[in-house]
Amino acid sequence: MQQIINFIIRNKNFLLFFLLFCISLVFTIQSHSYHKSKFINSANFLTGGVYNSANNISRYFNLKSQNQLLAEENRRLRSLLSNARISTDSVYIDSTSFNKSYTFYNANIIKNSYSLSDNILTINKGKNDSIKQDFGVISSKGIIGIIDKTSNNFATVLSVLNTTSRISAQLKKSNHFGTLSWNAKSPDFVQLTDIPKVAKVKVGDTIITSGRSSIFPKNIGVGIIKSFQLDAAENYYEIDVKLFNDMTNLEHVYIIENVNKQEITNLEDE
Repeated sequence: MQQIINFIIRNKNFLLFFLLFCISLVFTIQSHSYHKSKFINSANFLTGGVYNSANNISRYFNLKSQNQLLAEENRRLRSLLSNARISTDSVYIDSTSFNKSYTFYNANIIKNSYSLSDNILTINKGKNDSIKQDFGVISSKGIIGIIDKTSNNFATVLSVLNTTSRISAQLKKSNHFGTLSWNAKSPDFVQLTDIPKVAKVKVGDTIITSGRSSIFPKNIGVGIIKSFQLDAAENYYEIDVKLFNDMTNLEHVYIIENVNKQEITNLEDE
């Protein structure tokens, strides 16, 4: 203890300077949006680089499992080329309807969380790759989340396993749609609410994106119904949906840009 006290006494001028410097830096960042933006971009660049390096090492030691994933991906892509549609565990996406309205980008997940209440992923694409906030993120099996923040070379994704996530989804066999959210209990299940009780709901039914937003096109796979019940007022169903994606084992993703999003947003804001 005495050594610590002596160290502080000997270096009190430097320590005082460093403390005041940190305080002034915080005030500068908080009070100027330009400096705040630069600081966030720099922090994202540094942390993104660390995660990317760690992910490259992890991928090297998991080549066998990654090769299996790539083989599955190639199978699905061959199906896309031959049939003009891609199978997502019994959900089929008509790719021809996407050509004019949507642009797809490839990316890899370099950091994934799924055990928190508000989970965030990091991908290795950013502003330099034309990635922007509110782009959709999917895998070959189904939805993963929505782009939240971007730096020059990386982006964070608001996972479907995030209590603030809200995505429009519907029953595949009808046009009854509701809101997809997460109750923070299991990484395998999300919850679909606001489905009216007039809808015919069965365990095993498929849930897809509804296309009623400017983020995801219609028919992206979500999962299958595991269980359901009426809400307290007995007007709407509360549905547990088992995700097609294993959110604990993600690697290759697709980022979806709705090229008409700005026009739609401007029209809706008028």
